[in-house]
Amino acid sequence: MRIFVVLICSLALTSGVYAAQQEENKPQKKKQPQTVKQAPQTTGHAAGGGGPGGKKTTTATSGGQKAKTGQTSTAAFQGQKGKKSQTSTAMYEGQKGKRTQTSNTAYQTQKGKKSQAQTERQTAKAANERQTAKTNERKTAKLANAGQVKGAGKPNQAKTATVSGQNAAKGKFAQGKPIKAQHFSLAKQPNTGKAPPVKFQQGRRIEGSQNWHGQQYNVFRNYKSEWHDQNWWHNHYRNNIVFVFGAPYYWNAGYWFPAWGYYPNAYYAWDGPIYAYNRLPPDQVIANVQAALQEQGYYHGEVDGLIGPLTRGAIADYQRDHGLYTTSAIDRPTLQSLGMA
Repeated sequence: MRIFVVLICSLALTSGVYAAQQEENKPQKKKQPQTVKQAPQTTGHAAGGGGPGGKKTTTATSGGQKAKTGQTSTAAFQGQKGKKSQTSTAMYEGQKGKRTQTSNTAYQTQKGKKSQAQTERQTAKAANERQTAKTNERKTAKLANAGQVKGAGKPNQAKTATVSGQNAAKGKFAQGKPIKAQHFSLAKQPNTGKAPPVKFQQGRRIEGSQNWHGQQYNVFRNYKSEWHDQNWWHNHYRNNIVFVFGAPYYWNAGYWFPAWGYYPNAYYAWDGPIYAYNRLPPDQVIANVQAALQEQGYYHGEVDGLIGPLTRGAIADYQRDHGLYTTSAIDRPTLQSLGMA
Protein backbone atom coordinates (compact mmCIF):
# COMPACT_ATOMS: atom_id res chain seq x y z
CA MET A 1 0.00 0.00 0.00
CA ARG A 2 2.72 2.23 0.88
CA ILE A 3 4.35 1.59 -2.41
CA PHE A 4 1.17 2.35 -4.23
CA VAL A 5 0.61 5.51 -2.39
CA VAL A 6 4.20 6.63 -3.17
CA LEU A 7 3.66 5.91 -6.85
CA ILE A 8 0.45 7.88 -6.92
CA CYS A 9 2.10 10.82 -5.22
CA SER A 10 5.02 10.66 -7.61
CA LEU A 11 2.66 10.68 -10.58
CA ALA A 12 0.76 13.59 -9.13
CA LEU A 13 3.92 15.54 -8.58
CA THR A 14 5.13 14.72 -12.04
CA SER A 15 1.86 15.88 -13.55
CA GLY A 16 1.97 19.10 -11.55
CA VAL A 17 5.48 19.84 -12.67
CA TYR A 18 4.56 19.10 -16.26
CA ALA A 19 1.51 21.38 -16.09
CA ALA A 20 3.58 24.11 -14.55
CA GLN A 21 6.14 23.86 -17.35
CA GLN A 22 3.36 24.04 -19.92
CA GLU A 23 2.02 27.20 -18.33
CA GLU A 24 5.45 28.73 -18.32
CA ASN A 25 5.99 27.96 -21.99
CA LYS A 26 2.75 29.57 -23.14
CA PRO A 27 3.55 33.20 -22.10
CA GLN A 28 6.96 32.98 -23.79
CA LYS A 29 5.38 31.94 -27.07
CA LYS A 30 2.97 34.90 -26.81
CA LYS A 31 5.75 37.40 -26.04
CA GLN A 32 7.87 36.44 -29.02
CA PRO A 33 5.60 38.18 -31.57
CA GLN A 34 5.61 41.31 -29.37
CA THR A 35 9.34 41.31 -29.29
CA VAL A 36 9.36 41.10 -33.04
CA LYS A 37 6.84 43.88 -33.30
CA GLN A 38 8.65 46.06 -30.81
CA ALA A 39 11.93 45.78 -32.69
CA PRO A 40 11.06 48.73 -34.88
CA GLN A 41 9.98 50.68 -31.77
CA THR A 42 13.32 49.91 -30.18
CA THR A 43 14.94 51.31 -33.29
CA GLY A 44 12.65 54.31 -33.03
CA HIS A 45 13.65 54.88 -29.44
CA ALA A 46 17.25 54.62 -30.44
CA ALA A 47 16.79 57.41 -32.94
CA GLY A 48 14.84 59.42 -30.42
CA GLY A 49 17.32 58.88 -27.63
CA GLY A 50 14.91 56.83 -25.34
CA GLY A 51 15.58 53.51 -23.55
CA PRO A 52 18.80 51.86 -22.61
CA GLY A 53 19.11 50.05 -25.93
CA GLY A 54 18.45 53.30 -27.75
CA LYS A 55 21.21 55.08 -25.91
CA LYS A 56 23.73 52.46 -26.93
CA THR A 57 22.71 52.70 -30.58
CA THR A 58 22.81 56.53 -30.47
CA THR A 59 26.19 56.43 -28.79
CA ALA A 60 27.55 54.11 -31.43
CA THR A 61 26.08 56.24 -34.21
CA SER A 62 27.31 59.39 -32.60
CA GLY A 63 30.75 57.85 -32.12
CA GLY A 64 30.81 56.85 -35.77
CA GLN A 65 29.67 60.25 -36.89
CA LYS A 66 32.19 61.91 -34.59
CA ALA A 67 34.91 59.68 -35.92
CA LYS A 68 33.91 60.43 -39.50
CA THR A 69 33.50 64.14 -38.74
CA GLY A 70 36.82 64.19 -36.92
CA GLN A 71 38.49 62.40 -39.77
CA THR A 72 36.86 64.74 -42.30
CA SER A 73 37.70 67.85 -40.30
CA THR A 74 41.23 66.64 -39.73
CA ALA A 75 41.64 65.82 -43.39
CA ALA A 76 40.13 69.17 -44.42
CA PHE A 77 42.27 71.00 -41.87
CA GLN A 78 45.38 69.17 -42.99
CA GLY A 79 44.48 69.90 -46.65
CA GLN A 80 43.83 73.57 -45.97
CA LYS A 81 46.94 73.75 -43.82
CA GLY A 82 48.93 72.10 -46.58
CA LYS A 83 47.49 74.49 -49.19
CA LYS A 84 48.09 77.51 -46.96
CA SER A 85 51.59 76.32 -46.22
CA GLN A 86 52.26 75.79 -49.92
CA THR A 87 50.71 79.17 -50.81
CA SER A 88 52.56 80.97 -48.02
CA THR A 89 55.79 79.22 -48.94
CA ALA A 90 55.33 80.06 -52.62
CA MET A 91 54.46 83.68 -51.82
CA TYR A 92 57.38 83.95 -49.39
CA GLU A 93 59.78 82.43 -51.87
CA GLY A 94 58.44 84.74 -54.62
CA GLN A 95 58.71 87.82 -52.44
CA LYS A 96 62.12 86.71 -51.19
CA GLY A 97 63.25 86.15 -54.77
CA LYS A 98 61.96 89.58 -55.82
CA ARG A 99 63.54 91.28 -52.83
CA THR A 100 66.78 89.45 -53.43
CA GLN A 101 66.73 90.32 -57.13
CA THR A 102 65.84 93.96 -56.39
CA SER A 103 68.52 94.18 -53.70
CA ASN A 104 71.11 92.61 -56.01
CA THR A 105 70.14 94.96 -58.85
CA ALA A 106 70.29 98.01 -56.59
CA TYR A 107 73.58 96.84 -55.10
CA GLN A 108 75.09 96.24 -58.50
CA THR A 109 73.86 99.65 -59.71
CA GLN A 110 75.26 101.43 -56.66
CA LYS A 111 78.46 99.44 -56.94
CA GLY A 112 78.74 100.38 -60.61
CA LYS A 113 78.13 104.07 -59.83
CA LYS A 114 80.63 104.02 -56.97
CA SER A 115 83.21 102.27 -59.17
CA GLN A 116 82.63 104.80 -61.96
CA ALA A 117 82.85 107.76 -59.58
CA GLN A 118 85.97 106.32 -57.98
CA THR A 119 87.54 105.74 -61.38
CA GLU A 120 86.72 109.31 -62.43
CA ARG A 121 88.17 110.69 -59.20
CA GLN A 122 91.31 108.61 -59.62
CA THR A 123 91.66 109.70 -63.25
CA ALA A 124 91.18 113.37 -62.34
CA LYS A 125 93.60 113.04 -59.43
CA ALA A 126 96.21 111.37 -61.63
CA ALA A 127 95.78 114.06 -64.28
CA ASN A 128 96.15 116.80 -61.67
CA GLU A 129 99.22 115.13 -60.23
CA ARG A 130 100.76 114.80 -63.67
CA GLN A 131 99.94 118.42 -64.46
CA THR A 132 101.34 119.59 -61.12
CA ALA A 133 104.49 117.53 -61.54
CA LYS A 134 104.93 118.81 -65.06
CA THR A 135 104.43 122.41 -63.95
CA ASN A 136 106.85 122.02 -61.05
CA GLU A 137 109.47 120.42 -63.25
CA ARG A 138 109.05 123.14 -65.81
CA LYS A 139 109.31 125.91 -63.21
CA THR A 140 112.27 124.26 -61.52
CA ALA A 141 114.11 123.87 -64.80
CA LYS A 142 113.42 127.45 -65.81
CA LEU A 143 114.38 128.86 -62.45
CA ALA A 144 117.54 126.75 -62.49
CA ASN A 145 118.39 128.12 -65.94
CA ALA A 146 117.84 131.63 -64.60
CA GLY A 147 120.28 130.95 -61.77
CA GLN A 148 117.58 131.28 -59.13
CA VAL A 149 117.41 127.67 -57.91
CA LYS A 150 120.29 125.57 -56.66
CA GLY A 151 118.09 122.57 -55.92
CA ALA A 152 114.50 121.39 -56.19
CA GLY A 153 111.81 123.59 -54.74
CA LYS A 154 109.71 126.65 -55.42
CA PRO A 155 111.06 130.08 -54.33
CA ASN A 156 108.77 132.42 -52.46
CA GLN A 157 107.49 135.57 -54.08
CA ALA A 158 109.51 137.92 -51.84
CA LYS A 159 112.78 136.22 -52.79
CA THR A 160 111.83 136.24 -56.47
CA ALA A 161 110.99 139.95 -56.37
CA THR A 162 114.24 140.76 -54.58
CA VAL A 163 116.37 138.80 -57.02
CA SER A 164 114.57 140.23 -60.02
CA GLY A 165 115.14 143.75 -58.70
CA GLN A 166 118.84 143.05 -58.20
CA ASN A 167 119.16 141.54 -61.66
CA ALA A 168 117.32 144.43 -63.23
CA ALA A 169 119.46 147.00 -61.46
CA LYS A 170 122.67 145.27 -62.53
CA GLY A 171 121.40 144.52 -66.01
CA LYS A 172 122.07 140.82 -65.53
CA PHE A 173 119.57 138.29 -66.83
CA ALA A 174 119.90 134.63 -67.63
CA GLN A 175 120.61 134.05 -71.27
CA GLY A 176 118.42 131.34 -72.74
CA LYS A 177 119.40 129.05 -75.56
CA PRO A 178 119.57 131.14 -78.76
CA ILE A 179 116.46 130.93 -80.89
CA LYS A 180 116.62 131.59 -84.59
CA ALA A 181 114.16 134.19 -85.82
CA GLN A 182 111.32 132.88 -87.96
CA HIS A 183 108.98 134.48 -90.43
CA PHE A 184 105.33 133.58 -89.90
CA SER A 185 102.50 133.81 -92.39
CA LEU A 186 99.92 135.88 -90.53
CA ALA A 187 96.41 136.99 -91.33
CA LYS A 188 95.93 140.38 -92.93
CA GLN A 189 93.07 141.29 -90.62
CA PRO A 190 93.32 141.01 -86.83
CA ASN A 191 90.99 138.84 -84.76
CA THR A 192 89.57 141.52 -82.51
CA GLY A 193 87.62 138.91 -80.56
CA LYS A 194 90.85 137.48 -79.15
CA ALA A 195 92.71 140.80 -79.02
CA PRO A 196 90.24 143.68 -78.62
CA PRO A 197 91.49 147.19 -79.49
CA VAL A 198 92.66 149.58 -76.81
CA LYS A 199 91.48 153.17 -76.62
CA PHE A 200 93.80 156.13 -76.81
CA GLN A 201 94.37 158.14 -73.65
CA GLN A 202 96.48 161.28 -74.00
CA GLY A 203 99.54 161.20 -71.76
CA ARG A 204 98.81 157.68 -70.51
CA ARG A 205 101.73 155.96 -68.77
CA ILE A 206 102.33 152.25 -68.23
CA GLU A 207 100.96 151.21 -64.86
CA GLY A 208 103.58 149.94 -62.41
CA SER A 209 106.54 150.98 -64.55
CA GLN A 210 107.78 153.35 -61.84
CA ASN A 211 108.72 150.25 -59.84
CA TRP A 212 110.81 148.71 -62.64
CA HIS A 213 114.36 149.76 -61.96
CA GLY A 214 117.35 149.61 -64.28
CA GLN A 215 118.27 151.00 -67.69
CA GLN A 216 116.53 148.11 -69.42
CA TYR A 217 113.18 149.52 -68.28
CA ASN A 218 113.78 153.24 -68.92
CA VAL A 219 111.75 153.03 -72.10
CA PHE A 220 108.71 151.80 -70.12
CA ARG A 221 109.07 154.37 -67.35
CA ASN A 222 109.39 157.22 -69.89
CA TYR A 223 106.61 156.16 -72.26
CA LYS A 224 103.42 158.19 -72.57
CA SER A 225 100.77 158.12 -75.28
CA GLU A 226 100.97 160.93 -77.89
CA TRP A 227 98.57 161.91 -80.70
CA HIS A 228 99.97 163.49 -83.89
CA ASP A 229 98.95 163.71 -87.51
CA GLN A 230 100.75 162.08 -90.43
CA ASN A 231 102.95 165.08 -91.20
CA TRP A 232 104.27 165.20 -87.67
CA TRP A 233 105.12 161.49 -87.66
CA HIS A 234 106.81 161.71 -91.06
CA ASN A 235 108.83 164.73 -90.04
CA HIS A 236 110.09 163.05 -86.88
CA TYR A 237 110.54 159.38 -87.91
CA ARG A 238 110.46 159.42 -91.71
CA ASN A 239 111.45 155.94 -92.88
CA ASN A 240 111.14 154.29 -89.42
CA ILE A 241 107.41 153.74 -89.78
CA VAL A 242 105.84 150.36 -90.62
CA PHE A 243 102.22 149.24 -90.91
CA VAL A 244 100.85 146.21 -89.10
CA PHE A 245 97.20 145.21 -89.66
CA GLY A 246 96.82 148.66 -91.23
CA ALA A 247 98.09 150.49 -88.15
CA PRO A 248 101.35 152.54 -88.18
CA TYR A 249 104.22 151.90 -85.73
CA TYR A 250 107.38 153.98 -85.42
CA TRP A 251 110.80 152.67 -84.38
CA ASN A 252 112.93 154.41 -81.75
CA ALA A 253 115.85 153.26 -79.57
CA GLY A 254 115.31 149.57 -80.33
CA TYR A 255 111.54 149.54 -79.71
CA TRP A 256 108.35 149.86 -81.74
CA PHE A 257 105.68 152.30 -80.59
CA PRO A 258 102.09 152.96 -81.79
CA ALA A 259 101.84 156.12 -83.89
CA TRP A 260 98.55 157.40 -82.51
CA GLY A 261 96.80 159.84 -84.83
CA TYR A 262 98.56 158.80 -88.01
CA TYR A 263 95.32 157.03 -88.88
CA PRO A 264 92.58 158.12 -86.48
CA ASN A 265 90.85 154.69 -86.66
CA ALA A 266 93.99 152.57 -86.52
CA TYR A 267 93.81 149.27 -84.56
CA TYR A 268 96.18 148.63 -81.64
CA ALA A 269 95.88 145.72 -79.21
CA TRP A 270 98.58 147.12 -76.89
CA ASP A 271 99.51 150.69 -76.05
CA GLY A 272 103.18 150.47 -75.16
CA PRO A 273 106.70 149.63 -76.39
CA ILE A 274 107.52 146.38 -78.23
CA TYR A 275 111.16 145.35 -78.34
CA ALA A 276 112.37 145.36 -81.97
CA TYR A 277 113.91 141.90 -82.09
CA ASN A 278 116.26 141.69 -85.12
CA ARG A 279 114.48 144.77 -86.49
CA LEU A 280 111.52 142.54 -87.32
CA PRO A 281 108.17 144.34 -87.62
CA PRO A 282 105.98 144.26 -84.50
CA ASP A 283 103.69 141.44 -85.66
CA GLN A 284 106.63 139.15 -86.48
CA VAL A 285 108.28 139.91 -83.14
CA ILE A 286 105.06 139.03 -81.33
CA ALA A 287 104.66 135.83 -83.39
CA ASN A 288 108.21 134.69 -82.53
CA VAL A 289 107.60 135.34 -78.84
CA GLN A 290 104.32 133.41 -79.00
CA ALA A 291 106.07 130.46 -80.64
CA ALA A 292 108.85 130.45 -78.01
CA LEU A 293 106.37 130.59 -75.13
CA GLN A 294 104.25 127.95 -76.77
CA GLU A 295 107.22 125.61 -77.01
CA GLN A 296 107.89 126.02 -73.29
CA GLY A 297 104.26 125.43 -72.34
CA TYR A 298 103.26 128.97 -71.38
CA TYR A 299 101.24 130.04 -74.39
CA HIS A 300 98.31 127.88 -75.53
CA GLY A 301 96.78 130.10 -78.17
CA GLU A 302 97.25 130.67 -81.87
CA VAL A 303 100.41 132.26 -83.27
CA ASP A 304 98.67 135.31 -84.73
CA GLY A 305 101.10 138.22 -84.12
CA LEU A 306 98.66 139.98 -81.76
CA ILE A 307 99.69 140.96 -78.24
CA GLY A 308 96.25 140.40 -76.75
CA PRO A 309 95.25 139.34 -73.20
CA LEU A 310 96.21 135.68 -73.73
CA THR A 311 99.70 136.54 -75.01
CA ARG A 312 100.31 139.10 -72.29
CA GLY A 313 99.21 136.60 -69.64
CA ALA A 314 101.69 134.02 -70.97
CA ILE A 315 104.48 136.63 -70.95
CA ALA A 316 103.65 137.56 -67.33
CA ASP A 317 103.75 133.90 -66.22
CA TYR A 318 107.13 133.42 -67.87
CA GLN A 319 108.51 136.59 -66.28
CA ARG A 320 107.38 135.59 -62.79
CA ASP A 321 108.91 132.14 -63.13
CA HIS A 322 112.25 133.57 -64.29
CA GLY A 323 112.76 136.35 -61.74
CA LEU A 324 111.90 139.19 -64.13
CA TYR A 325 109.73 142.22 -63.61
CA THR A 326 106.18 141.37 -64.54
CA THR A 327 105.69 143.89 -67.35
CA SER A 328 103.36 141.66 -69.41
CA ALA A 329 105.09 143.26 -72.39
CA ILE A 330 107.77 142.27 -74.90
CA ASP A 331 110.83 143.85 -73.31
CA ARG A 332 114.51 143.22 -73.86
CA PRO A 333 115.19 141.33 -70.59
CA THR A 334 112.39 138.89 -71.39
CA LEU A 335 113.65 138.25 -74.93
CA GLN A 336 117.18 137.81 -73.57
CA SER A 337 115.88 135.18 -71.19
CA LEU A 338 114.12 133.46 -74.09
CA GLY A 339 117.33 133.50 -76.14
CA MET A 340 115.95 135.94 -78.70
CA ALA A 341 118.15 139.02 -78.06
